[in-house]
Amino acid sequence: MDRRTFLKTAAGTGALAASGGLAMPALAQSAAAKTLRFVPQANLANFDPIWGTQYVVRNAAALVWDTVYGIDSKFQPQRQMVESETVSADGLVWTFKLRPGLKFHDGAPVTSKDVVQSLKRWQARDPMGLMIKAIEVELAPVDDMSWKWTLSKPYPKMLLALGKNNAPCTFIMPERIAKTDPFQQITEYIGSGPMKFVRNEWVPGAKAVFEKFTDYVPRSEPADWLAGGKKILVDRIEWVIIPDPATASAALQNGEVDWWETPLSDLVPVLKANKNVKVDIGDPLGNIGAFRMNHLFPPFNNVKVRRAVMTALNQEDYMRSIVGDDDKLWKNLPSYFTPGTPLYTEEGGDILKQRNVAAAKKLLAESGYNGEPVVCVVAQDMAATKSMGDVTAELLKSIGMKVDFVATDWGTVGARRAQKTPPGQGGWSMFHTWHAGADCINPAAYTAIRANGDKAWFGWPNIPAVETEVTNWFDAKDVAEEKAAIAKLNKAAMEEVVYAPTGFYLGYQAWRSNLSGVTSGPLPFFWGVSKA
Repeated sequence: MDRRTFLKTAAGTGALAASGGLAMPALAQSAAAKTLRFVPQANLANFDPIWGTQYVVRNAAALVWDTVYGIDSKFQPQRQMVESETVSADGLVWTFKLRPGLKFHDGAPVTSKDVVQSLKRWQARDPMGLMIKAIEVELAPVDDMSWKWTLSKPYPKMLLALGKNNAPCTFIMPERIAKTDPFQQITEYIGSGPMKFVRNEWVPGAKAVFEKFTDYVPRSEPADWLAGGKKILVDRIEWVIIPDPATASAALQNGEVDWWETPLSDLVPVLKANKNVKVDIGDPLGNIGAFRMNHLFPPFNNVKVRRAVMTALNQEDYMRSIVGDDDKLWKNLPSYFTPGTPLYTEEGGDILKQRNVAAAKKLLAESGYNGEPVVCVVAQDMAATKSMGDVTAELLKSIGMKVDFVATDWGTVGARRAQKTPPGQGGWSMFHTWHAGADCINPAAYTAIRANGDKAWFGWPNIPAVETEVTNWFDAKDVAEEKAAIAKLNKAAMEEVVYAPTGFYLGYQAWRSNLSGVTSGPLPFFWGVSKA
């Protein structure tokens, strides 16, 4: 019996249990209705949303920490912690004022000192933050409720930087916590968001718990992604870590959990057959699979080796390993940008349109590759990374590369990929991840496309031609200039291989039919979700 058949059979056992069982006492039913049990995409192994960029950390952080602005479903930044902002006529001085009534979970009021220190920590790790830092004259409080940002040149995308949904976001922490070195993890988890993190119930690998913050004052506008009023309708949210898809499927069908963020596509037919379960696409903007290479060390510090991988890569192999036989869930992607969005381009993407193993072997020989092991750090507790890693191991061997396959968990990948030590000394050569389509519509929030060396995302590519076009996009005066810059950017990124896109795919989410308010988007939005 193969893996997919086994999973379908094992997951189906939950359907029998879901149809029967003893009635729950009224008091237990009432308590259960106030607790939402959620199966996240991965284990919450660490919890510093500035130190790292893992989506699972960002998703949990959105409950605990609020942001100064929040992006809505039209990709527009809206005020969140901010009551008002003004910008001088020359675009050089921004002044912001907090909305009243904001409190941290320890009861202390949120002040401009907290915001300023949090923004300083954020900008040390975020590409847009670093751009602002480069033109910053001063970032300082004006009074307890206001702060001022003075620049040496205008930065028109300031509000997008402060509201974007890709990590790291502008999560605001108490000043004392925000003073933590941005390259070291925080150890205290106090925010001003709608939920409090229950530290003493956190068991990495098993459970993370959040309780409603009763002093949170949501905005009056309707909730829309990370914008608007974040009204929490349950008392408690429990994240239950279930790495095995068949077990998670059975738990959902049995009513042991309420919501599963990323069900395996192979199990969707079983879930759809259960009248107590609803299934839908989690995010219509989908995901871009990524084969991320370390540009600092052999063999991937050589562009010919990186191009050899791209030349041998067959996106269909990767996509079918993730989504199975459902052709509606994936497409080839000779691009770094999200299909169907205004700036999408395939300029320079021919290398990904047809696999050529012979040409790949020729490139590898020309590169001078001498058998260095490729340290593949592959998370086994996430279906997408595990399946992509299996495909990669075969791909690299097929063109004559030596593979050192490190099977581990996503939390370890998150920690190890931040290391700049050589691959044979605790570092890495490659890892797999994915990028939400919402993050890849333009360079503003697209951390993974940047190629500015030590300031770039993990892998640290240093490709001036890419950075030139990023600058040209920011400076573009109209859509035509934006499109021209993106086309040149895509071409330069393909030629130098910032990373290897493994294809575009959609994923499902599933939840019990007694939940209402579940919406689609680039992360799970818990506000507005209730449980009968």
